[in-house]
This record gives sequence, C-alpha cells and structure tokens, in this order.
Amino acid sequence: MGRIQSAIKNQRKTRRRNLVNRSRRSSLRTGLKKMRRLIEDKDAKGAKAAITETIATIDRAVRKGILHRNAAARHKSRLTRHVNTLGKKSA
Repeated sequence: MGRIQSAIKNQRKTRRRNLVNRSRRSSLRTGLKKMRRLIEDKDAKGAKAAITETIATIDRAVRKGILHRNAAARHKSRLTRHVNTLGKKSA
C-alpha cells in the first residue's frame, strides 16, 4: 500500500483500468464464443450476419489495447475463413 499521494492515486487508476479492461476482454471473448458456436452449428446465415459485429469488436479491442494487432488479425482471418467455407458448403 502506497503512502505517497501519487502512489495512492496510481493504485486507484490501476484498479479502475483493470475493471474496464476486464469488462472489455469479457465482451470480446463472449463475441468470439458466439461466433464459434454459429460456425459449429453450421449456421451460415447467422454467421454471415454476426461476422461484421465480431470483427468490429475485435478491432475495438485492438484500439483499446486489450488485444495485440497480430492476434486480432489471426482471429479475424480464421473466423472469416470458417464463415466462407460454411457459405460454400450450403450453396
């Protein structure tokens, strides 16, 4: 526990940022899980509709510093590839 005023303030800021980041990370993971569930169920129509929202969530996580940009690119690439293969199988 800090005694100096700046150390106490930094601890407050860290706790606040930790809560915000935890919430953002949770929403990111939830979006990814929903997308994966749609892909597993082979719901091409639902997956196509949800891919834009999921990609926006991933990009937002990168802007906020929750996810590294290369990891985000990897997630987006894999999800898009899976959704595209769903579309080809159902067509």
